[in-house]
Amino acid sequence: MELLDEIVLLLHLIGFAALFGGILVQIRVREPEINAAMLHGSYTMLVTGLALAVFLKAGLVIGDINLPQLVIKLVISAIITFLVIINRRFTSIPRGLWTLLGVLTLGNAAVAVLWQ
Repeated sequence: MELLDEIVLLLHLIGFAALFGGILVQIRVREPEINAAMLHGSYTMLVTGLALAVFLKAGLVIGDINLPQLVIKLVISAIITFLVIINRRFTSIPRGLWTLLGVLTLGNAAVAVLWQ
C-alpha cells in the first residue's frame, strides 16, 4: 500500500508541475489562456489530493493527519479546478485571473511544505 501512496504522491506532484508550468509559459503572452496543461494539471492535483486524503483518513498509510491543512489544500485545489474549468471556453483570460491562478497554485504548495 505504501508503494501506491508514493505513486499517487508522484502523480500529485506531476499535476502541480503541469498546472504551474502551464501558468508560467504564459508570462510574456499578451492574452493568457487556460491551456491543456493547466486543465489536466488541476484535475490531477484535485483527484490525487483526494486520494491521498482518503489513504490517510482510512489508515491505509502511516502518517499524521493534519485536518485543517488537508481541508485548506483541498478547498484551494477545488477553487483552482473550478476557475480553470469555467474559463476554459474563453479564448483568453484576464491577466488578474492568470495571476490569481498562479498565486493559488503557489499558495497550495506553500501550505503543503511550510505548514508544520
